[in-house]
Amino acid sequence: MALTKYVLVVEYDGTKYYGFQWQLGLPTIQDEVEKAINKFCGRSSRAMAASRTDAGVHAKGQVVSFWAREGLSTMAMIKALNYYLPTNIVVKAACRTSDDFNVRRDALSREYCYYILNTESRSPFSEGFALHVSSTLDTNLMNQACQLIVGSHDFTSFGTSLNSPKNAVRNVYKAEVDKKQRLIVFRIVADSFLPHQVRNTIGLLIKLGLGKMRIEDLRNIMEARIFGLAGPRAPAYGLFLNKVNYCKPLGVQQ
Repeated sequence: MALTKYVLVVEYDGTKYYGFQWQLGLPTIQDEVEKAINKFCGRSSRAMAASRTDAGVHAKGQVVSFWAREGLSTMAMIKALNYYLPTNIVVKAACRTSDDFNVRRDALSREYCYYILNTESRSPFSEGFALHVSSTLDTNLMNQACQLIVGSHDFTSFGTSLNSPKNAVRNVYKAEVDKKQRLIVFRIVADSFLPHQVRNTIGLLIKLGLGKMRIEDLRNIMEARIFGLAGPRAPAYGLFLNKVNYCKPLGVQQ
């Protein structure tokens, strides 16, 4: 049976899941996606994700690839997978791609956003999707600190000794804080990230925005290159994988 590589763009609420990657006896996004694919295709390969989101992290544009028999209708695939998937996971797009396309290695960058509700009182409409910070944050100072993060740096202090690669150098293309009325959004784009790097970064920026540290302190933490020095780690529920960028639009990877 001839096989073809397919790509999905998946959106999910990660609240009830232990991250994307399959884990024995635990609910994961990969497990749910693979079960739905197998119900539609009958048989397929394991599903590979462009970014292995942590437990409780959400996604608006996760990219997943898998092998299945050729000739499947991608329109029928979207409808069928969404029928089989739980309501907190949705396939937004599907396409065929070239056999040598790799969702992880071929990604030019990943974009994450972290949402903060900066008001005196919490809101039931942001529960589970934004961190509530009641004290006023200095977003101008937070944006100044973001300029230290942009560029090619050794981010050892922002990672964790558990499962972190030996090379902690990452290229951050954009880091910025934007305030939209009551909502503060931290956006970061990089070629890749260390485990927990984004959540440790926003934890530092919140301390800075509350006046509990100085920009020079952040600089010193970066230069120290000691695992786990940055933080405290922000809760997972405010973090979203927004988008994965490739050199060509999905569906025309050649």
